[in-house]
Amino acid sequence: MFTPKYPPRDTAPPVTATPYVIPTAVQPSAPASIAPAASNRPTVQLTPGSALALAAGGGAVVLVVGAVLVSLMLAVAITGVSVALVAVVLRLLIKDLHNHR
Repeated sequence: MFTPKYPPRDTAPPVTATPYVIPTAVQPSAPASIAPAASNRPTVQLTPGSALALAAGGGAVVLVVGAVLVSLMLAVAITGVSVALVAVVLRLLIKDLHNHR
């Protein structure tokens, strides 16, 4: 079920390396029409239902990732405020210890 399914290998002949020759004069020619290559690979066709499911799935992923990121930022903010509050209390306690001596 989880094994990948690879498309069949192309049947084109292997390309051999040819030495590069610098042309001395390039003459303009008429553009050749290029025929699309026939492919044995299946094409993906989206129906309206599958497109809607894909959009809903993408939206759900965005919402979940956003909720996780917001909760992480909130945790960092709460930790920062609590550390600042502890620092102020410790500073006041140390100051009070030095004043009463």
